[in-house]
Formats: sequence, structure tokens, C-alpha cells
Amino acid sequence: MSGVLHVVSTPIGHLDDITRRALSVLASVDAIAAEDTRHTQRLLDELGIQRPLLSYHDHNEQERTPQLVARLQSGESFALVSDAGTPLVSDPGYRLVRACQQAGIRVVPVPGASAVLAALAVAGLPTDRFVFEGFLPVKGSGRSQAIRRIAESASTTAVYEAPHRILTLLDELLAVVEPQREVVLCRELTKHFETVLAGSIADIRERVATDSNQQRGEIVLLVAAAPERIVDDAELARLARLLLAELPASRAAKVLAAWTGRRKNELYGWLEEL
Repeated sequence: MSGVLHVVSTPIGHLDDITRRALSVLASVDAIAAEDTRHTQRLLDELGIQRPLLSYHDHNEQERTPQLVARLQSGESFALVSDAGTPLVSDPGYRLVRACQQAGIRVVPVPGASAVLAALAVAGLPTDRFVFEGFLPVKGSGRSQAIRRIAESASTTAVYEAPHRILTLLDELLAVVEPQREVVLCRELTKHFETVLAGSIADIRERVATDSNQQRGEIVLLVAAAPERIVDDAELARLARLLLAELPASRAAKVLAAWTGRRKNELYGWLEEL
């Protein structure tokens, strides 16, 4: 009988955020697959848990995945952890989970801390719909396209950013969004120097530029949705007909959604009735 892969969330800062279930799982599995074994060993030492550790990260997951799957198929059970928070959320693990599913191995979530969810919980921005961009590309067209997506998004967007690049990111956003667009900078969540700064992007950019402490630690940046454009229905209908003359309804709805801030599905249904 195959073993079980437990995907275990660990604290993002405050040790007391570990769950009782996570403690039980970590103490009982045959081994723990960790992004950084040295970091995880320190966590286990703090928790008083002694289990074998295996490295599993971006640079070895292609080689390590079939090895772990074979051991799971032989009956061993493993916990998969990242350095902090929930595995697979901007962390390695996707290939292992997918391989286990394809092999018929049970994959069990052990939920807990997550930096992006913690940030959304304290930001005071709408969370009924949100987009998680993770870490943006460092440079090139991939980064500029991501900045444009954030600027035009009809939902709250969450981004992870390295502290030495946060000022650059704010400058890049300020160049393409209105200066009063609301942002929330969450830094060092659950840690001693936890900071949550909310305000316009112009204001937050100035505060970060003048306080070097805001350019340190783990950062989640939340950006409010683009304001909905107020468009006269007759004007919108004229534009829609021009688009439909050149594009399929699905493409036309996508263009109109980006332009108006309305939902694509809502616009698609409206286009079908024109």
C-alpha cells in the first residue's frame, strides 16, 4: 500500500503559528522533504522534533521527484515543507504533488500560515476576488507585462517582492497607475518588526524612499483594483460593435473588460445579445 504525501504549512515568523496537526504529522512521517534542510532543521529543533530531512528545491526537484514517488509507492510517508508558510505558493513542490497524483498516491493538505493570506486579512482591500502574482520577473518584457496586468486588474493584486527591489517596483507601478491608487505594504508579518502601511501608491512610495527600514525583510505588496471606467452604454455599444467586426466575441469581451474594469464574463453575455 502506498504512503501519503502531507503538504505541511509552517510558520512565516511566529513559532506559535504552527498547528497541532502539523506538529503531529511532522513527528510521525518517515522523512521531511524541505526546501532548505538547514532552515527546517532549526525549526524542528525549536519544536523538539527529530525526523530525517531530504532536500527538495528548484535545483533538484526534477531528479528528486521520481525518487520520492518510488519511496511513497513502497509505503513510506513524507511531509513536504517550504522555508516558511504554505508549500507550492511561490515555492517548490508542484512537480512532486502532480507526480503523486498521477501515480495514485494520496496527497493531503495540512493548512496553516500563508504570507499572502495574512496580508489580505489585514489590508482592508476587497478580497472577494484577488490575483496572486507571486514574485515578478526581475527584468525584461515579462516584468513589464506583469506590471501592466497589475495596473489593469479588476481585482486586488498581491505581489511578493525582494526588499532591495520594493522601491523600484513602486516606481514602476507609479509610472502606469493613477497616483491615488491604493496600496498596502505588509512587511515582516508575524515577526517582531511587523509593519502594515496603507495609503496611495504615491504616499507609500515616499514613505519607503525616506525610511530604509521599509526596504528590509519579507514583503507582500497589495494593489487595489483599477477603478471602473464610467462609460455611457451607447458609447460602449458603439465600441463593442467595432470590436465585433474585427474580433471574436471572447476577444472583444477581454478588450472591453480591460478598458472598463468590468468582468469579462458579464461583458461576453452582453455582447451575445447585441
